[in-house]
Amino acid sequence: MKALLPITDVRMTVAIQAFHDPATGTVSYVVHDPATRQAAAIDPVLDYDAAAGRTSTRSADALLAHLRAHDLQLQWILETHAHADHLSAAPYLKQQAGGLIAIGEHIREVQATFGRFYNQPVADDGFDRLLRDGETLNIGSLELTTLLVPGHTPADLAYRVEDAVFVGDTLFMPDLGSARADFPGGDAGQLYRSMQRLLALPAETRLFVCHDYPNGREARWQTTVAEQRAANIHVHDGVTEAAFVAMRRARDATLGAPALILPALQVNIRAGQLPPAEDNGVSYLRIPVNALPSARDR
Repeated sequence: MKALLPITDVRMTVAIQAFHDPATGTVSYVVHDPATRQAAAIDPVLDYDAAAGRTSTRSADALLAHLRAHDLQLQWILETHAHADHLSAAPYLKQQAGGLIAIGEHIREVQATFGRFYNQPVADDGFDRLLRDGETLNIGSLELTTLLVPGHTPADLAYRVEDAVFVGDTLFMPDLGSARADFPGGDAGQLYRSMQRLLALPAETRLFVCHDYPNGREARWQTTVAEQRAANIHVHDGVTEAAFVAMRRARDATLGAPALILPALQVNIRAGQLPPAEDNGVSYLRIPVNALPSARDR
């Protein structure tokens, strides 16, 4: 049974509710404008049992229950990037509560790369809006601004609302540091520069991460620019780009593939859409054999 750890934070004019999925370490968010009851969901999770090949909507249903309990209207379903560690519940949320699905415009590069990887070009991708760097959206009377932060993937976006920034996989909590940069299209130097863009924001800016892997402590997902600059183990003040790149490349060379990367990416580059059912009524995922390098092969 999944543990649901919701936290509501209402500050200034923005309300934030976080949901942590311990199975994948993912943190999803519902952000809303208390004045208009308009809301956005960020990085929603579709539960997936890889051994059984079964999906379920427990995590997404928790977000929907929050929307209904607070009489919120879902305007946006925002992805920070095409995730490799969980399937997106974006289509399910849209079906149940409305809203438009959006992601960064550089998803086209990711789609091209993984379309070749799966030998299946991406046609109807399911995204309603592709977002540029610096673009603004409205959540009711709130203004959300996009920040392009590539490096983990070419398409990563962070979302800034008031004093809160949802950073995706660009930064982790300070004791965990940073995300890997060895996926196709990833770049450790670019990741460093993206992190510096975030760390140049005002010191009191709140940063909300997309994943946490507690390893003996309670899960956390909120930090600040000041805390990251002082204590992030990979990118605290004084760490140069060259030092970070050397560390990140050495560390990435030891990492195996995420458990759900093969099912997740083919779904998430299509905005969370599962493959169409075949003539027997069953959907099938494609699993390339011997296509990913192992850590020992690097």
